[in-house]
Amino acid sequence: MPGFVLLVRERGDGDPAMRYGITVTKKVGGAVIRNRMKRRFRVLARELLPTLGIAGADHVLIGRDGGIERDFSLLHAELTKALGKIMTRPIDPPRDPSRRKGKPAAKKNDVLLRKQEPSSKDAAARDGGTGFLPSQEHDAPARKSDAP
Repeated sequence: MPGFVLLVRERGDGDPAMRYGITVTKKVGGAVIRNRMKRRFRVLARELLPTLGIAGADHVLIGRDGGIERDFSLLHAELTKALGKIMTRPIDPPRDPSRRKGKPAAKKNDVLLRKQEPSSKDAAARDGGTGFLPSQEHDAPARKSDAP
């Protein structure tokens, strides 16, 4: 099993520039290991993508467990083989943003505002209470209706 997964998707924006991204998850190791692996992938991408990559496509290298222990020449051969396989296969068409799954995003005007809860003073006036916590009621000023 190779030390990486290669994903390639054509952008479909008419720009012939090749882009690449590199990611290595925390499952692979700590920050030092992940950064070392990313540096190795960067060198491979800069070396191989200009000649073997697909113009107008995004290339993503995902580092896998065991990729850091592999010899650099073996990673080079594996990436060359993977890019060769991709060149022989038909490329997935770019995704149509109008065909995305799920609910459409809510627009700012469509967001329903939650009714504000009545304040404790409003509730107290409605319920006949003082509006204070029981421990604070003895400090509360007397209401006019309570006066003789």
